[in-house]
Order: sequence, then C-alpha cells, then structure tokens
Amino acid sequence: MLTAFARAFKTPDLRKKLLFTLGIIVIYRIGTHVPIPGVDYTAVQFCIDQAQTNTGLFGLVNMFSGGALLQITIFALGIMPYITASIILQLLTVVIPRLEALKKEGQSGTAKITQYTRYLTVALAILQGTGLVATARSGSLFSSCSQASAIVPDQSIYTTIVMVVTMTAGTALVMWLGELITDRGIGNGMSILMFISIAATFPSALWAIKEQGDLAGGWIEFGTVIAVGLVMVALVVFVEQAQRRIPVQYAKRMIGRRSYGGTSTYIPLKVNQAGIIPVIFASSLLYIPALIVQFSNSTAGWASWITANLADTAAPAHITIYFFLIVFFAFFYVAISFNPEEVADNMKKYGGFIPGIRAGRPTAEYLSYVLNRITWPGSLYLGLIALVPTMALAPWGANANFPFGGTSILIIVGVGLETVKQIESQLQQRNYEGFLR
Repeated sequence: MLTAFARAFKTPDLRKKLLFTLGIIVIYRIGTHVPIPGVDYTAVQFCIDQAQTNTGLFGLVNMFSGGALLQITIFALGIMPYITASIILQLLTVVIPRLEALKKEGQSGTAKITQYTRYLTVALAILQGTGLVATARSGSLFSSCSQASAIVPDQSIYTTIVMVVTMTAGTALVMWLGELITDRGIGNGMSILMFISIAATFPSALWAIKEQGDLAGGWIEFGTVIAVGLVMVALVVFVEQAQRRIPVQYAKRMIGRRSYGGTSTYIPLKVNQAGIIPVIFASSLLYIPALIVQFSNSTAGWASWITANLADTAAPAHITIYFFLIVFFAFFYVAISFNPEEVADNMKKYGGFIPGIRAGRPTAEYLSYVLNRITWPGSLYLGLIALVPTMALAPWGANANFPFGGTSILIIVGVGLETVKQIESQLQQRNYEGFLR
C-alpha cells in the first residue's frame, strides 16, 4: 500500500489528484471545528469535557461526523444524510418501476438518480438539523451536564431557523466536497470523507484508554488495545478479500468473417456481499426506541425496559437483538442488490453459460443457491465483527462506537482497500508494459 502511494506521488497527474484530495480533507476537517451561530461554544466544550466520551444516543452519528455533532458545528450532520438518502434511493429502486427503469438507462439514468439523492439529502438534513437543534435547546444532548440547557441561550424562532439553515448548508457543502474528490481526486469522495471522520476520533479514544489504565501508567492497556485492533484489521482484510468465483464460458459467434466470444471469465461473489449496510441498518433501528424514550420523557414500565435493555449497548438483550438484526439485514440487502434473474438473462443474451448449468432459469436458481450459502457466513461474520471487538475491549473502556469497534473497522478497511485498488489501477494504466514485451 505504501509503495502504491509512493509511486503515485512520483507520477505528476496522480500527484495533483492526491494533493487535491488532501486539500479537500483539510477544508472538511476545518469545518468540523467551526461552531454554528446561536451556540454557546464554552458551554458545549464544558459538557464535552464533563462527559469525557462520545457514547450515548448520538454516538454513532457523532462518530460519522468526526466528532462534529456533539460540538454542534457547521458540519455537525456530516455525511450521514447523504448515506441515508443513498440507501433509501437504492431500496426504492426495487419498489418503484420508474427508478428501476432509470437505473437500466445507463449513465443518464444514474445521473438522474444522483440528482434525486441530492434533493433527498437536503430534505433529510433539514429534518435532522431540526431534531438536533431541538435536542440541544431542551438540554437532552448532554443529559448529565449541568450547563446543557445553556448551550443555546437564544431560543427564538429566528435563531432556530438560522441554525437549521446553517447545518443544512454545511451538509450540502460536504456533499459537494465529496463529489469534487470523486471527479478530480482519488477514490470515492463520500467514502473518503467517512473514512477521515472515523479516523479523526482514533487519537483521542486511544489516549483516553491510556489515561484510564492502571498498569504501567496505562501503557499495558494501550498496547493491548493496539494489538487486538491490528489482529482484527488483519482478519477483516482477509474476509473482505474472500470471494466465490463462479466460472462463466462464452460461446463463439461468427459475425461476418469474424469470430467473437470463446472466452472464459467468472462472476465474483464476495463473502461479505452486503458490506457495511446491515450494521448501519441495525444500529439505526435500535436507536429509534431509545430516541422515543428520550423525547417522551416517560417513566412507564416500557420506557424503563427500553432504557435498561435496548439503550444500554452492554445489555444481553441489546447484543442479541443487534446480532439477529445484522443477520436479517444482510440477507435483505443482498436480496435487493443482487438479482440472479437479471444476471442470468444478461449471460444468456451474450451467449454466456456456467459449465454444467443450462442457461436461463437453471442458471438463476444456481446463482441464488450459491448466494444464499455465501450470505450465511458473511452475515455471521458481520454480526461477530460488530460485537466481538467491543466486548473484548470492554475492560479497557471500549464502547459500541469505539474506533476499533466493528462498524469502524469495516468502514476503514473497506474504504482503504478500495482506494488502494483505484490507485494501483491508475498506475497500471500509466505504466503498462504488456504490449512492449
């Protein structure tokens, strides 16, 4: 990986792309520390220092925003509205025929869906920004802080509108910065901004473990966490690269005097075909009951049960439900993102077939059979990765949103591998010696 980056910096056009990407990252990180109008920055910092952790109801979103959410900055919402909008549009593509037709139109249809995603991102940013401002005004953002109610001194309608508009504009700016990286930089811009947001929380979280440790001034705990994290990263890289390759043979066709086809290829089915999406779905769904309890301020029995079992990430009920939700959403997302019938029809159209399997419906049934068998270990792997690191590192102060937790590792490793692959592919295009030998 380091060799690929070194070679990229030696190539002039790739060096410009890398420097452009780094410049956008610097702008993004500066924006995560600029507070919005109407917020008492001193009170916010006091509450953050008093809490000394990013756990709680908004911990996951705070992690995706690089710590900007709890500081209530212009980039407080981060990239989460765009991620949510993209997932919603992807799910609606299966349900709404018009969106499915746009998806099949190629580049023009994809551009139209991207435009819809931007509109939905702005709408979700307005909704989430309004919720964040309401939470900060009520003092629920830092429920255990004595100055939580002083975070927003002026609670007039005009100030509230300005705060919501500022955060919405910040989300639109983040979306634009991500698209700039995609067009003129290296890698997928949205994924890189998400990578940077999560990586930015590493130093403070690791140093907090060292400060809380008792053995050799905390260095024993610090070293243990680093070692466990590296082992988990290695295991995630191994599984993320694993795939089931289904061989495909294309028959020869004579068009005029030329012969086409006759080549062999394969369909790569990853063990983790669903990626990080099931973990995000399960986390978001489990936050809804706790959110209802927090805003209702109810003291009924059901509210107490939710607080004790679902809001507490260390509770056995939370762990069990979280695991089964990840498994369920893994099968659900794979079912809507990979269509065996469509793949089989495309293969049949171009004269392709799987050796030993007839073209058409038998091919679709075979692909469904293989996909279901692969999804089982993939879904169990996602559930274990999401839970095991946090449970193993709990004695050293880890929580559900700890940087070496399952969600963080999956995103960082996935984005890192994809970016390195893009750099290597562009290097190969500029230094390909195959035709010279």
